[in-house]
Amino acid sequence: MDAAQKPFLMAVEDVFSSNRGRIVRATGRIERGRICTGDGVEIVGFGGDAVVRVTGVDGCGPRAGEALAGMNVGLLLPSAAAGAVVRGQVLAAPGSIGAHVAFGADVALLTEDQGGSEVRTGEGLDFCVRAGAVRGVVTLPPGTDALQPLHMAAVTVTLERPVALEVGQSFAVRHRGRAAGSGTVTRLRRGAKHVP
Repeated sequence: MDAAQKPFLMAVEDVFSSNRGRIVRATGRIERGRICTGDGVEIVGFGGDAVVRVTGVDGCGPRAGEALAGMNVGLLLPSAAAGAVVRGQVLAAPGSIGAHVAFGADVALLTEDQGGSEVRTGEGLDFCVRAGAVRGVVTLPPGTDALQPLHMAAVTVTLERPVALEVGQSFAVRHRGRAAGSGTVTRLRRGAKHVP
C-alpha cells in the first residue's frame, strides 16, 4: 500500500488565524493519505481530542479541493479549532493514531564531540517528535547505570504530555539543551494511551 492509500496524517508545523479568528489555517507536510475539503480530521496530541471538518485545502498554488501524501499544505479549519490546534500535534483520520505518554524505544547517543553525554535513569530529556518537542524521562534497562555516548539501549520513556505516536516513529533526543541522539519507538505501553 503506498502512502496515498494509507489513513491521512499530517504533522502540524504552524497555525495561523485570520478573518478575526473565524478561520484557522494549520500548515504542514502530509505524511500519508489524502485529504479533501469536507473531510473530518482528529486533532491528536498535547491534550487535543476534537474532530473537526476541513473547510478548505490550500496547496502551493490556488486553493485546491484535495491534497496527497508528500504535499506541503494549509488546511482551513473552523473557528472551533482556534486554540485547540497547536504546533506539534497531528491532524489525522479519526481513530487512526493515538496519543501516548509512555513507550519503549531504541535510543542511540551521539559521540561526545557531536553533543552526546552520559544519560542516567530518571534524567529529564527533550523528545522531538515530528514538529513538536516534549519533556520526558528515560528509564534504562535493569543493570544499566548509565548510557554512554556512542552507545545504544532499549529504554522506556515517560513524557510530560501525550504525543501522537506509533511503532516505528523516529524522534530526536536533546539533553541539557544540545542534540544528544535519536531513537525509534519499538512498542507502545499498554494502558499508557492518553484518554482525554
